[in-house]
Amino acid sequence: MSQRNAQPESSRHSTWFLGIVVIFVTCLITANITAVKLVNLFGFILPAAILIFPLSYITGDVLTEVYGYRTARRVIWLGFFCNLVAVVAIWIGQVLPPAPFWDAQGAYERILGYTPRLLVASFLAYLMGEFANAFVLAKMKIATKGRWLWSRTIGSTLVGQALDSLVFMTLAFVGTMPVSVLIGAIVTQWLAKSIYETLATPFTYLVVNFLKRKEGMDTYDRDTRFNPLLLSE
Repeated sequence: MSQRNAQPESSRHSTWFLGIVVIFVTCLITANITAVKLVNLFGFILPAAILIFPLSYITGDVLTEVYGYRTARRVIWLGFFCNLVAVVAIWIGQVLPPAPFWDAQGAYERILGYTPRLLVASFLAYLMGEFANAFVLAKMKIATKGRWLWSRTIGSTLVGQALDSLVFMTLAFVGTMPVSVLIGAIVTQWLAKSIYETLATPFTYLVVNFLKRKEGMDTYDRDTRFNPLLLSE
């Protein structure tokens, strides 16, 4: 299997690649919608999105490991703009005048409404977490010469999820709850998401090895510029 620093245009648009992108974006948008509900799992209070959001990091790992940081960077921005479209569409649906016989306007606003503070926190946390995840994985792949995939997926998740949880919880809730409670919530979310992906490592191995065989590629980002804004590279 070849080791490539860049991939041909056709490989970026294969059926398998498009499938991974669709899963990534779907997990992201679904997580943002379901995050409004808090659940009690084994005594820990967590957003319902805990069940689906870590999958975006797993698919992000797959994208970086197989297709490289350049491609992952484009997909991360694609996910950002798709989420933005969803938020705008939900907001437009909220402000449109309801039909006289429709009595669920309050429920719509309660479940799907976003405050500007939560939106800013969510978008910034997503970008910082996902880019950190992709960066760490790509760098560790070079450092380990492609060995020990588990170390890259778990190591990148620990960094990415830490940033995601720290940025989101701090921007969204600082000043609204005691600092000790806020720190506890950040650590709980970080650990829950990291454990989730650690347990999913065997599945990640299966998907990565399958895609490397199907796509005939195993990208190493030795000459990649890691600026997250370089979409045209």
